[in-house]
Amino acid sequence: MKNSRFLDRTTPPHIITLVVIAGVAALCMNLFLPSLSAMALYFEIDYAVMQFAVSGYLAATALLQLVIGPLSDLFGRRPVMLASIAIMIAATLVCMLASDITVFMIGRVAQAAVVSGFVLARAIVRDMVPMEQAASMIGYVTMGMSVVPMVGPTVGGLLNDFSGWQSSFALLALLGAGILVLAWFDLGETNHNKSASFSQQFHAWPELLRSPLFWGYALTSTFSSGMFFSFLGGAPFVGSVLYGLTPAMLGLQFFFMASGYMLGNFVSGRYASQIGINRMMLSGNVIGIAGIVAAILLITGGAESAYAFFVPLALIGVGNGVTLPSANAGMVSVQPHLAGSASGLGGAMTIGGGAALSVLASSVLSREDGTWPLLLVMLATGLVALLTTYVVRLQEKRQ
Repeated sequence: MKNSRFLDRTTPPHIITLVVIAGVAALCMNLFLPSLSAMALYFEIDYAVMQFAVSGYLAATALLQLVIGPLSDLFGRRPVMLASIAIMIAATLVCMLASDITVFMIGRVAQAAVVSGFVLARAIVRDMVPMEQAASMIGYVTMGMSVVPMVGPTVGGLLNDFSGWQSSFALLALLGAGILVLAWFDLGETNHNKSASFSQQFHAWPELLRSPLFWGYALTSTFSSGMFFSFLGGAPFVGSVLYGLTPAMLGLQFFFMASGYMLGNFVSGRYASQIGINRMMLSGNVIGIAGIVAAILLITGGAESAYAFFVPLALIGVGNGVTLPSANAGMVSVQPHLAGSASGLGGAMTIGGGAALSVLASSVLSREDGTWPLLLVMLATGLVALLTTYVVRLQEKRQ
């Protein structure tokens, strides 16, 4: 393929464009998290209902990925990306102006359209380079994009304290408009072998689902990221209720996780093509489990500080950064001609599993039990991820 030239839509997109679009997509997930308690008070609902803004969003992104991937294989990456960003901007304005919880939740679910930033970034990378290089390039893309959500909760907490929770959605709408302009001028089409029909993609799913290798990569991605999604579901409760942190201070705690994710993605970008994706997945899951065990040991030893909980769990971020680029590169390489559909189907499994684990993590927490239920959910998820990585290694050997 022709080399990328920035702001030249006749060539593949520049890596900076993929980073920025994926970064804003990630920001939609976590910018407003420190404001959940304030939003529950504003809408006069229970915190558990407000938490649906996280779990419901994740469920919507899972379902959308089933459609976005095949649509991009049929119509191309560019038009699907542009349409998705436009929907996200409109939905964000609905959230910002909502006066009741029903309208807000409708806007929040529609906002999930921006998940195309994840799905299509992976497919575009696979369009451009082979599998081992794709793992490295995806690592660099996700490393760069992690800078944005790394500071997102901190910024969201400060905005909440300064001008209310609506200001977070105002910022998202402005950023959405910016990436729409950037994508319009730089996002060249990379899918030059489009599908004959939309249904053809769904007819290809049995081919993917019959592949033990696809299942191995997809389940590794699901349970590895499940450690993070469990954290995402339970951390706002732990920080605001158990440790009494303000929205700004709670946002700061997410900085540790995102910093670890950035570091892990740097390692992936630098070493995945040399070490191989199976070893990268194994190493990342071991690192994530080590962080959970460290937090358990600190709390067992009597440490009561919020930092004793949040800082060790930064290793989950490191582990995800090491594991996920390789797992994603593996998913979209099982059947390269179905990269978009594989990315969408695998992403739906990952995010759908994440939504379920997020709900589970938030539902088991209480003042009486403290952080233990959340830590045990994350530990069990990490151990399953380790098992699925082993399954991938066995399938690779057989083939």
